[in-house]
Amino acid sequence: MASEIVLDNRLESAKNTAWWLYLLHGVAFVFSMGTLSLLVLIINYVQRPSTEGTFVYSHHSWQIRTFWWYLVWFVFGIMFAVTFIGLVVAVPIWVVAWLWSAYRLIRGIKDLNDNRPMPE
Repeated sequence: MASEIVLDNRLESAKNTAWWLYLLHGVAFVFSMGTLSLLVLIINYVQRPSTEGTFVYSHHSWQIRTFWWYLVWFVFGIMFAVTFIGLVVAVPIWVVAWLWSAYRLIRGIKDLNDNRPMPE
């Protein structure tokens, strides 16, 4: 027996906004290594309070955490790049951080489309 979720207009609008933000984060990661995601992050912070009490709230939190953890690992890679260890360590860190972010964005879109909250 299939269960259906009835979404009201406010929730549907919040879901669409979160979907577009996932897409914009993805574009920023592909074309700017995440630099332009700062603009999308601000929108996440602005939109998140209006979705409190819905599954969409967890998607905004998921996107926010993805951005900050990616930034931590990106800066960690920069620290290696400017030391004697150099790019031999920094590049793999950046690649893994980028792939991890891509996974989180893809998983987020998939779960959003399935009306599922993201894990905290």
